[in-house]
Amino acid sequence: SFKGEGQSTRAADKVVEEIRSKGGKAVANYDSVEFGEKLVDTAIQNFGRIDIVINNAGILRDKSFARISDLDWDLIHKVHLRGSFSVTRAAWPHMKKNNYGRIIMTSSAAGIYGNFGQGNYSAAKLGLVGLSNTLSIEGRKYNIKCNAIAPSAGSRMTETVMPPELVAALKPEYVAPLVAYLCHEDTEETGGLFEVGAGWVSKLRWERTQGAVCRTATTKMTPEAVRDAWKDITDFDNATYPQSAADP
Repeated sequence: SFKGEGQSTRAADKVVEEIRSKGGKAVANYDSVEFGEKLVDTAIQNFGRIDIVINNAGILRDKSFARISDLDWDLIHKVHLRGSFSVTRAAWPHMKKNNYGRIIMTSSAAGIYGNFGQGNYSAAKLGLVGLSNTLSIEGRKYNIKCNAIAPSAGSRMTETVMPPELVAALKPEYVAPLVAYLCHEDTEETGGLFEVGAGWVSKLRWERTQGAVCRTATTKMTPEAVRDAWKDITDFDNATYPQSAADP
C-alpha cells in the first residue's frame, strides 16, 4: 500500500502486461527495493545487462513533526533513500563495466521546499538530490549520467492526498517524456535537478549571495558582527551560481 503495508503483485503485473501488449519485453520482480541486488539480478538474468535505473518506489506516512514515530521515519527512509541506494549500488558495477549508465532519482517539491506534515518524506527526498549530485561526479568517467526529478504527478500514492481533478490533470504521461530524454544514450545532462508536471519542465540551480566576512585580523567573529552584516549576507543582488563546493 502507499503506507508501505501489505504485499501485492497487482501493480507490477499490470505494468508488465501493458508493456507486453504493446510489443515490448518485460518481467516483474516482487522484491522490496531494500534488496536491490535481487531486482538487478532479475534484470541481468532476463536482459543480459542493465543500462537504466529509475528509482521511483515510494510510500507516504504523513504526520506533523511532533507526531512522527521512529517507525514513520525509518519506513520512509528505508524505501525512498535506502531503496534508491540499494538498487543503484547493485547496478553500479554493471554500468561501470559497460562504460554506460543512466540513473534517475525521484525527488519531490516537498524535499526542495518542505511541506507541512512531511518532515520524514521531505528529508528523504532531498537526500536523493545529494546522492544524485555525488553519483553524477563519480560516474562521469564511466559515462554514467545521474539526474534527479521532482515530479508533480497523479499516482496511487498521491491520489490519497490530492483532489481527483488534480490527479487527472497531473498524468504520469506528462512526466515520462522528461525521464525518457534524460535516459537517452545521447543525453549529456548529468547532476541536474528538474521540476516537472502537467507538461511543464524546469531546471533548478543553487544561488549564492556575495556574503560578508564577519571578522578581521584584529577582531573576533561575534553574533553582533553577523547581525551587522546581515543585509550583505542575505542580499541576492550580484548572486553567483555555484556548481560545486570549490566554486568561489
